[in-house]
Amino acid sequence: MLIQVCLYFYCKFLWRCLKFVMRKLTGRCELQRICYNTKPGASRTMKIETSLRASKSKLLQTSVSVHPDAIEKTIEDIMELKNINPDINPQLGISLQACLLQIVGYRNLIADVEKLRREPYDSENPQHEEMLLKLWTFLKPNTPLESRISKQWCEIGFQGDDPKTDFRGMGLLGLYNLQYFAERDATAAQQVLSDSLHPKCSKFSKTEWEKKRMDKAIGYSFAIVGINITDLAYNLLVSGALKTHFYNIAPEAPTLCHFQQTFCYLMHEFHKFWIEEDPMDIMEFNRVREKFRKRIIKQLQNPDMALCPHFAASEGLINM
Repeated sequence: MLIQVCLYFYCKFLWRCLKFVMRKLTGRCELQRICYNTKPGASRTMKIETSLRASKSKLLQTSVSVHPDAIEKTIEDIMELKNINPDINPQLGISLQACLLQIVGYRNLIADVEKLRREPYDSENPQHEEMLLKLWTFLKPNTPLESRISKQWCEIGFQGDDPKTDFRGMGLLGLYNLQYFAERDATAAQQVLSDSLHPKCSKFSKTEWEKKRMDKAIGYSFAIVGINITDLAYNLLVSGALKTHFYNIAPEAPTLCHFQQTFCYLMHEFHKFWIEEDPMDIMEFNRVREKFRKRIIKQLQNPDMALCPHFAASEGLINM
């Protein structure tokens, strides 16, 4: 333990010495070197975040947690602290602002997602009930729900006749994500639901399904898996693993909408992965999910990774 502590302080001392030497040689502070030498996106923002958190300056340390409205003033204070003339270095302020918006936005996104996760589904709340009924309408537009308490809920992957009990783990967050997927990506959501019902509720007979070479598909409960994938997305967010993705797709602060788009992507990818894995039965779900989680984490370790690039406002990242 003593050796590890000594090694930590030794490395920290060397790092500070190296920063001092680099500033003398280049005439630029570490923040300038990162902004000028690293392309926009996760690579730059994560380096800026690490530099700010590791700084001896209280101003720099706290800059990653300021209110979004205070970012512009914070950048002015940083420029003054570092003796950087904004007229000579106008691009630095723009780059720092983009990075801080992403860093602060990610922190606020965690708070927003956590708030939804902690809010339980309340069947006495009209808004909650309306969202649940809309979920049915989006997924089964041609099939009326006979009653609020009904075995029909099993047709979209809930476990019983009242879905409220299935939301306990993820609270309203699970319902928000499922409704977003069903509403914003209706065709894909309905197709995934249809596939997940195989073979019991498929429109094809068993013989027809085998002819279509889809006999390997083992069904799963769409809604329950959606809540489970919500849990996966939540843990990726809180652990910081999704920083790579969000810092690459959101030119400014990542929002709840970005999180829900990521959920849609994960649902798409898990569905394909489930079919590729060809599980023997639903009891293999945990094994498949864990393997899928590891694959996503590995992808996110690439600083250039964007899980769903078709959602990215990539043009907004140019020259920031």
